[in-house]
Amino acid sequence: MLERLVSLPVGIDGVKAVGKVSQQDYQQVFDPLIDDARRANRRLRLLYQFGPEFEGFTAGGVWEDASVGLRSLRLIEGLAIVSDVSWIRDSSRLLAFFMPGPVRHFGNPQFADAVTWLQSLPEPAGVSHRLLADSGVIVLEVKQALRARDFDELAITADTWIEAHGHLQGLVIHARRFPGWENLGGLIRHIRFVRDHHRKIKRAAFAADGELAALGPRIGEHFVQAEVKTFPFDALDSAIAWAAERPAM
Repeated sequence: MLERLVSLPVGIDGVKAVGKVSQQDYQQVFDPLIDDARRANRRLRLLYQFGPEFEGFTAGGVWEDASVGLRSLRLIEGLAIVSDVSWIRDSSRLLAFFMPGPVRHFGNPQFADAVTWLQSLPEPAGVSHRLLADSGVIVLEVKQALRARDFDELAITADTWIEAHGHLQGLVIHARRFPGWENLGGLIRHIRFVRDHHRKIKRAAFAADGELAALGPRIGEHFVQAEVKTFPFDALDSAIAWAAERPAM
């Protein structure tokens, strides 16, 4: 069976394998964990322990273990595998080639070290952004509380494009929810970015759910010369296509 580890520090999720692990165990324990992370638009720092009581996987458990790994790859920010079983250790080395985040193996006596390692991983950026050079659209991925440095980095990208082309065709904000600001400095930089750029952006799109989707049009009022439109969170491609669209001549 699989058990959720409930005494871990905030920001660390953990499961423990005990006895035989079946497909049903994964469905009852791992699936809700992954679904919760996906709904909250967050990545997992996961500790997976195989204690002395671990006996192995059932046939269905082996398949589900691989299936869960493939479905959750993009959600894993860091994975600590705690086990004294040699084949589990060897498997974790192979797994590291496929994971987007770091993977590290620890023995059971090093459980506390595994937790400390997960806590030490770099904090993700509040805003990551990419410029679509073929259309002049910047896409912002908002996942954590917004920091001053996020807007400084965004301004460098936007200003470089605007200096060469006169304006930015579109700005797409992709966020499950609005996470707020890390501190007062983040709020001030946000206001400054809007002040300095709102007349230089043609279209602003919000691909968001919940309260941010409702706030989108009101936030868009600050982009006084931009067309503003909202889309569901899962319709990012449609939001980008609309932001990139230029009026017929």
